[in-house]
This record gives sequence, C-alpha cells and structure tokens, in this order.
Amino acid sequence: MAVPTTRLAGMDFPHLDLDAAAQALLSPAGRAAALPWRLVNTFNISLIRSDADYAATLRGEGVNLPDGKPVAWALGWLGRRSGSATVPAQVRGPALFCKVLDEGRRTDVGHFLLGGTPETLAALVEAIERRFPGARIVGTESPPFRDLTPEELAAQDERIRASGADLVWVGLGTPRQDGEAARLARSVDRPAIGVGAAFDFVAGSRREAPIWVQRLALAWLFRFASEPRRLWRRYTIGIARFLLTISLELISSPDRDA
Repeated sequence: MAVPTTRLAGMDFPHLDLDAAAQALLSPAGRAAALPWRLVNTFNISLIRSDADYAATLRGEGVNLPDGKPVAWALGWLGRRSGSATVPAQVRGPALFCKVLDEGRRTDVGHFLLGGTPETLAALVEAIERRFPGARIVGTESPPFRDLTPEELAAQDERIRASGADLVWVGLGTPRQDGEAARLARSVDRPAIGVGAAFDFVAGSRREAPIWVQRLALAWLFRFASEPRRLWRRYTIGIARFLLTISLELISSPDRDA
C-alpha cells in the first residue's frame, strides 16, 4: 500500500481511516493482494510479550489497522512526534466489515464467512440480507473448536476457492483468527480479514457497545461487564501488559528533533 506508515510494537500501521481502509480492501489491487488484514487492539499487543509465535504472526506480512482506541492514540502520538502530516485512525472490525459489505455491492464482491457457530452464521447471513440487500455471500463455514487436521484444512480451503470468494472474513477470536488469516491468505490466494466479534455483533447474538461508550474509549468496559468470567484476564493482566509494552515503545521512540 503506497501510504505512509507508523510503527508500533514491531508492526507497521498504514495511515488509513475507515473509508480509506474499505476502499483499499475493495480496490482491484487490494482484492488481488493475498494478504491477511489484522484489526489490532490492546489484547493483541498484550500477547506479544508472552507468545513469540503470535508476535511473529502480527509482525509478518499483512495489513495492520488499529481496532482499539488506545492503539490509535499511541499511533497518533508516535506519528505526530515524528512529524508526520497524517496518522493512522481507529478502524473497528465491525465497522470495517459492514462498510465493505455495503460498498462491495457496487462491484458484486463475493464474501466468504469463516467462524462462529452454525446458528450465529445463519443469523448473520439473515442480518446481512436485511441490512445490505444485494451483498453477495458466496459461502459460510463453522469450523470445530479444535485444530483441524491437514486433510480437513485442505478440504476447507478448496471449498473457499471453489466458492468464488473475493474476500474471506475470519471470525475465530484472538489469537486464533490471526494465524488462520495469515495461513488462509496464502492458501486460497485471497485477502483474509480477522474481524473478531463482528460476526456476533452483526448477527445480534452479542451486544455491541453504544456509540457514546465507544467514543469514550470504554467499549472494553462494556464487554467486560457483559462477560466478566470470560474476559477478566484480558482486561486486567492484558491491559497491564499493553501499557508496559506501549510505555517502553513511547519512551524509546526518538522525537522529531532527534
């Protein structure tokens, strides 16, 4: 992508906002580039310090977008400190998913949905048909909650290729979806976008934080209050690790005068 980038935690983030990211993904060049797209939040970055393999995945080939507002704030601070005229903007996974579904109707883009339960996928397809009539869903797949065998992966990938999909959306949760998106992009020769809980939000199986909560950067607190048992480690230990990682990054970053 021929746009400026800012580096954070060893990852390069292009200077894109939601509209520009959707246009880049839907462009002929974007659809032809078999790359993973990663929506990076505080939890993703917190895992870098404890999981070397996952860190390598995040720092590998692909497009990184700041899903979390704190990540966007850190990138903005680093970008302005370096004298950049632009900085990366927050691009939330659910918003990108809906934006691309909406605008992709103009060019008949085919979407494949990978992840979630069969019930969630059925509700998701129904919601897409209602909200974005004409959006072309060419296939869905609900993989089991375990590692697939090489034979199962090969069969899955062949179904995706045979579907005629232009884009593959991956909703398997962090960190699984990022490794799978990287593998899929290479295997099926199409962009693969890890969008976290976007499937659940659009399908209506999970409540998304209200806009005013998102603007206050409190979406994490809304989710934590909704699922405290499942998310307590992410929003206690995870936030502490994120703050440590970002603090070290900001302290070590040279300022523009240097």
